[in-house]
Amino acid sequence: MAKDRMTGSEMIVKALIDQGVDVIFGYPGGAVLPIYDAIFQQNHLRHILVRQEGGAVHAAEGYARSTGKVGVVLVTSGPGATNCVTGLTDALMDSIPIVCLTGQVPTHLIGNDAFQEADTVGITRPCTKHNYLVKDVNDLARTLHEAFHVAKSGRPGPVVVDLPKDVVTTEGTYIPPAKARHRSYNPQVKGDIGKIEEAVALLAKAKRPLVYAGGGVINAGPAASQLLSSFVAMTNFPTTLTLMGLGAVPASSKNYLGMVGMHGSLEANMCMHDCDVMLCVGARFDDRVTGRIDAFSPNSKKIHIDIDASSINKNVPADVPIIGDCAYILEDLLKVWKARQAKPDGKALAAWWDKIETWRARKSFAYKPSSEIIKPQYALDRLNEKLKGRDDVFITTEVGQHQMWAAQHIDIEKPNHWMTSGGLGTMGYGLPAAMGAQVAHPEGLCIDVAGEASIMMNIQEMSTIAQYRLPVKVFILNNRWMGMVRQWQEFFFGGRYSESYMDSLPDFVKLAEAFGAVGLRVSDPAKLDDVIDEMIATPNAVIVDVEVDPAENVYPMIPAGAAHNQITMSPDDEAVIDADRREEGMVLV
Repeated sequence: MAKDRMTGSEMIVKALIDQGVDVIFGYPGGAVLPIYDAIFQQNHLRHILVRQEGGAVHAAEGYARSTGKVGVVLVTSGPGATNCVTGLTDALMDSIPIVCLTGQVPTHLIGNDAFQEADTVGITRPCTKHNYLVKDVNDLARTLHEAFHVAKSGRPGPVVVDLPKDVVTTEGTYIPPAKARHRSYNPQVKGDIGKIEEAVALLAKAKRPLVYAGGGVINAGPAASQLLSSFVAMTNFPTTLTLMGLGAVPASSKNYLGMVGMHGSLEANMCMHDCDVMLCVGARFDDRVTGRIDAFSPNSKKIHIDIDASSINKNVPADVPIIGDCAYILEDLLKVWKARQAKPDGKALAAWWDKIETWRARKSFAYKPSSEIIKPQYALDRLNEKLKGRDDVFITTEVGQHQMWAAQHIDIEKPNHWMTSGGLGTMGYGLPAAMGAQVAHPEGLCIDVAGEASIMMNIQEMSTIAQYRLPVKVFILNNRWMGMVRQWQEFFFGGRYSESYMDSLPDFVKLAEAFGAVGLRVSDPAKLDDVIDEMIATPNAVIVDVEVDPAENVYPMIPAGAAHNQITMSPDDEAVIDADRREEGMVLV
């Protein structure tokens, strides 16, 4: 056989290796057995056998988010592919680069309702950045290289390559990456210098500036976060981050106001409402951040930096739109700022910070401590304290109240160390994502902050964790409720708690032991520190069942459809709101 002649399965393995892939998350089945046979006969790619295909995609997301590389998934046809839909949609919403290889029935059977056939291309078209059905083995290598290019270029996202069984068994010619350049998809990375100069002029004149950054900064690589931090430090501008952007600026930065949005800090949300110039970097003005659009930041000029042109003016009109990669644009922004010798309005900025400090003094993430029952916020405060000074910590979360409390109370100092499901809000994300991060960082401390309801969504992946001896830690805040559902039912449905109580929960300690992990339980606040210490020190996988106050709610909260200055504070907050804020609708429960 000529050097470049090989079967489709062999091409797939070679293409993955040439793309720098070192691990695949997957689950075998009839349509992909030839590919699995090719994997068996080599030693370059590591395969992680998940317990359900949805877990494979979330694991690949955790791997990708924690490394900046493309996550790779391999599943069979029919249910193997359809089980990936939620993970693919999650990756699309949160801009995570994934290449998902799906098996398909032989080309001559497509459309015949053959065994384990599904229209994978049709099903995944709305939930992928792009997808392919390969019908000719000689197109296979080029398509695979193209898939990686599309997944990681521009705004990252998931790409599906559907592989009929006859294509992966037929012999063809392999094309290396250098000869498979994509000619039509080359996203703009450098920003318009005229627009950047316009942005600098606007920022220099600002009286009440705000930097608002999101997950796009993380996706642009470590350099983007460093450049953003440099700009913030140089200008002394207040800065807030989205849920997906945590870590883009260190949580310890004096300029950082905390997370913005529905459950963001008072100072971040009030700053967003009252600012006069907003620099949005790699965020998309989603509804959980903007609240009521017609009342969103009503008196500000908005500079929007984003690599995805379709995100500009999609939700909020931009006064200065700049399309391109955050790292390139921030680099030019700094150069122009320095070249112009631009300086903020010092007097106005000082007055702005004085106002911000009055909001900050309210300590909007504060809660009433208890010596009798563990408050969920206290559990995360203690976990955060134990993690300080460590560079090897990777935090994932499930979805719900615990997710918001984790965002509020755990300090993320660096990019790529926080992984959560933001846009889709996928319960069951955190455990397989932590698994994927642990595979990528075998010496790291990977912790999934979970709720007892969400952890049950993909609990079977504890078996994968056991098989590969991954020391993942699961920190469950167990309040016996679907907490965020219960909170909304309490606030908006008259306390009618329809199907939100979690009855018949397993014994999580015994469940951990059944999976070969260590199980710990704590209900006494005085014993919490010791349990956290034991969890961190244990070299094996651990599930910690933290029994917390079942009645606790997440505050602050901006109700859906409300403006930023209509923020609900905790009932424990007894401070008096400024008269003008009361008139504008600030709510105290």
